[in-house]
Amino acid sequence: MSSLLIGICGGTGAGKTTLAKKIAAQFGEGRVSLIDTDSYYRDRSELPIEQRHYFNFDHPDALEIPLLVAHLTALKNGHPVEKRIYDFTTHTRKSHTEHIEPREIIIVEGILIFAIDEICTRCDLKIFIHEEPDIRFLRRLVRDVTERGRTIESVARQYLEFVRPMHLKFVEPSKARADIILNPGESEQKIMSAIQKRLQTLILKQEERLPASCFPLKIIK
Repeated sequence: MSSLLIGICGGTGAGKTTLAKKIAAQFGEGRVSLIDTDSYYRDRSELPIEQRHYFNFDHPDALEIPLLVAHLTALKNGHPVEKRIYDFTTHTRKSHTEHIEPREIIIVEGILIFAIDEICTRCDLKIFIHEEPDIRFLRRLVRDVTERGRTIESVARQYLEFVRPMHLKFVEPSKARADIILNPGESEQKIMSAIQKRLQTLILKQEERLPASCFPLKIIK
């Protein structure tokens, strides 16, 4: 049975990873596989270290899209993958990988996934998180300084030169492709209820196309 693929999109610092983990907890982590597009950034070891921080990581070309699509397709069809691990302090790929098993629900999250046709069209459910720009920037600033060893100046420069322009060009327009848009201030209960209803509809449609012998997906109440 093909897995359901949920796409979670939104600008930097919108809360994509947090929502993905909440969905996994709602349905049971043993039934959900998580794929972050950050793991599919191209290795930049060919560049001097001082240039790597100022590369445009917010353009689709920064991602190894064919590999990401291949992994999503494999997972959806019941095959495990070895996900790359990206080191944001050096902007290189680590030598080891993370083994990801196919599960009933696959979640892929990232800022550009709805702007990339090969990914967007594969999603059975598309969720866009809309958050205020100042909130997103502050979250990114704290993360990059505390977790990635960046300076405030370098984060601000990257945001103004690359992050904000690419958000306006790619991320914000892709919101129109979403099935569900989560706005600031909406309650978690309302969010999870909307997602659950959408998933239930998808699951019922999928069950109608399956042989009776197949074990159906069930929503955890």
